[in-house]
This record gives sequence, structure tokens and C-alpha cells, in this order.
Amino acid sequence: METHFPMIRIMDEEGRVTDEEYKDNISEDFVKNLYTQLILVRTFDRKAISLQRQGRLGTYAPFEGQEAAQVGSAMALNEHDWMFPTYRDHAASITFGHSLPHVFLYWQGRAEGCASPSGKRIFPPAVPIATQLPHATGAAMAEKKKGTSNAVIVYFGDGATSEGDFHEGLNFASVFKAPVVFFNQNNQFAISLPVHKQMNSTTIAQKAISYEIPGLRIDGNDIFAVYFHTKKALERARNGKGPTLIEAVTWRYGAHTTADDPKKYRNQKDSIEKRERNDPLLRLKRYMVREGIWDEAWKDNVVEQASHTIEKAVNEMEAFPSPDVNDLFDHVFETPTWTIKEQKDSYFQYLRGDAE
Repeated sequence: METHFPMIRIMDEEGRVTDEEYKDNISEDFVKNLYTQLILVRTFDRKAISLQRQGRLGTYAPFEGQEAAQVGSAMALNEHDWMFPTYRDHAASITFGHSLPHVFLYWQGRAEGCASPSGKRIFPPAVPIATQLPHATGAAMAEKKKGTSNAVIVYFGDGATSEGDFHEGLNFASVFKAPVVFFNQNNQFAISLPVHKQMNSTTIAQKAISYEIPGLRIDGNDIFAVYFHTKKALERARNGKGPTLIEAVTWRYGAHTTADDPKKYRNQKDSIEKRERNDPLLRLKRYMVREGIWDEAWKDNVVEQASHTIEKAVNEMEAFPSPDVNDLFDHVFETPTWTIKEQKDSYFQYLRGDAE
């Protein structure tokens, strides 16, 4: 199936543009904007891991290695489009305009972290695997029914394609020509399970055949390929031609979450080699060097500004008012059940120190 779904690239590992069709659309400002955003989200990711290790955030799902897939696809969206992320797609959410302090708050277990900024249509991160795909299809069907030109992007990993919700979401979207792009980040592992052990399909893109929709397999570390082909799929959706399945082949450098140890199930030498050869930030830097637009002083300033922005967001997150303990119990049901009341009474006894 790899011959039917070849890997699509616009820029190779050495930063060379291999598809001249897009050359005129790659301006210096565009490239620097991409690089700046990649630096910002990688800085966020590394800071979040550090905060978790210090006990200032809860368990965290890192995304380093997948920045190009998330940033490139999110930048292809229009202002009023919808985004349905997973628990690993904070780079996409941040790129689409989510509040940095609120993304941090999500990883503190705060309900406020699930709230989308005013004017942005970003669903709360989906933790159950693949459940967001039917939700995204439903939102897309609603936009179509209202007659808007808004489209939807929904993110999911390779493991999600083994879930029933994946197939149900694609089937509904195909039947009703819903304006939705199914954006798969094939990062090679479903938690600790390598992709070749959880499916017999050579590619994920080929699963589009079952639903008579286009399927693309792109290099997820080539930010140009991600941006331009996602934009094409979104425009196709806006024009009433229905959904597209995109498989962005990428690589998760680290753990599934900060609660596991990737050394127990991954070849660390292989990971290091892939990072050196195919890191999305290094690839874009190589392009900029080739084009004569790389400036070390400019890069240093970008890094400094990203660090300042992230530190400011951390300070805002930690200055946020303490949560109300009542919220754990009072909003589960419209009228609390006897079991909820009993749990609440028991917990408050514990907090007062008079529990048995």
C-alpha cells in the first residue's frame, strides 16, 4: 500500500525544497513565523515537563518531535474553524490561539483549563481514545446545515485508528460529506505499543478507501507539507467535497506521559538517530540556511522571547485563584445524588481532620 500512498514531502531532511509547485508561496516572513511558533511550543513542552517533575503540574503528555505536524496543521485553519484536540495536541491549540496560562491550568487539573478563549472554537482535550472523532463530525455536519464556510480539524494518534469511534466518525462524515479533516499523527507508538503490532495495515492513510474519501500520507516533520496539504484538505471541505484523512508520519521523542519510562519499550539509539536526522526544527533551520535567511542573533532573540512568554504564562497560572473544593461535587449532576452528598460529607470531614 505504500506505493498507493507514498510519503508526500515538500522539503527533505536536508532542508531542500523537492516540490517546486510550492516554492513561490514560501516567503521569508512565513518561514520565520513558522520557526518562531515551533520554538514557542517546544519551550512550552520542556517547561511543562520540568514543572511536572517539581510537583507544580500533574501528569503531562509531552509532544516533542511532533511540533511540525501540530503547528503546520493549526496554522492552516481559518479563524472560525473548529479544533478537536487530544491530550497531546497543546501545540496545535496554542498555535490556534489558546491561552498559554489556561493550557497550563489544564495540566493542573483545573476546569478552567478546558475553557476555550472567547471567539475560539477549541474543544477540551479528549482523553478517551478516538471519542472526539464523532464529535468533530457532528460539529462539521452542523456547520454544513447552517450553510457556513467553517471547517473542522480533529487530531488523533495511530492507536485511535483501532477504535470503533474512528470508523464511525469517518463513516458519518463520508455519508454526509461533512467538512472535516481527520488529522492523524502517526507517532509510531500507542502508549508503549509500536504501530506494526496494533494494525496489519501498511499505512493509516489507506483506511480512507473504505469510506470513499481521499487519504494522504505526508511527512509530519516537514512543516511545509503539513501546512499546504492540510490547507488543501480544509478548502476541499469548505467547498462541499467532504472529509479527508491525513496521516502525518512523525516521531514521539519521549514518554507517552511523564508517568512512564520509554527506555523500557523503545530503542534509545534509534530515537537519537531519528532526532538528529529528522527533527522538525533542525529541518526548517537547514532550509533557512540554504536560503540565506538564517540569522543566529535573530534565533537567539526568538528563543529569549519564547522563554519570557512561557515564564509569564507560568506566573499567571500560579497566581490563579485557588479552586473551590465544592466544584468537585456540586456540578456532577444538576441535583446531587445521595452518593455524591455522602462523598462530599466524607471528604470535608477528612479536610477538617475529624474523619475516622
